[in-house]
Amino acid sequence: MTTPPPPSAYGAAPQPQPMSPADEKLWATLVHLGGLFFGFLAPLVGFLVLKDRGPFVRAHTATALNFQLTLLIAYIVGAVLSVVIIGIFILMAAYVLNIVLCIVAAVKANRGDWYKYPVTISFIS
Repeated sequence: MTTPPPPSAYGAAPQPQPMSPADEKLWATLVHLGGLFFGFLAPLVGFLVLKDRGPFVRAHTATALNFQLTLLIAYIVGAVLSVVIIGIFILMAAYVLNIVLCIVAAVKANRGDWYKYPVTISFIS
C-alpha cells in the first residue's frame, strides 16, 4: 500500500479567514480615518488587504477608495485651475469635504452602519 504524497508547498494559497463583526467595524473605521490623513493610499492598501475578509469591510474600503480617488481628481483640477481664482475655491472645498465626510463615514462605520459618500465617482464596486 502506498501513501499519498505530502501536500505541495507550492499549492494554492489558503483563503483568508472572515473577520468578526467587531473587527470589520474597527478596520472600516480605520480605513476612513486613514483616508483623512494619508489620502488614497490607506483605502487602497485597506481594500487590497481586507477585501476578502468580509462584506462590511469590503464595502467600506471600496467606498473610501472611491471617495479618495474622486478627491484626488478634484485636487488636480483645483491645482490646474489655481491659475484662475476658481481653483483655490475648489481646493478649499475638497479639503473641507475630506475632513467632514471622512469623520462622518468613520462614525457610521464604527456604529456598524453602511455608508456611501455623496458625489463620489464609482471606480470600484
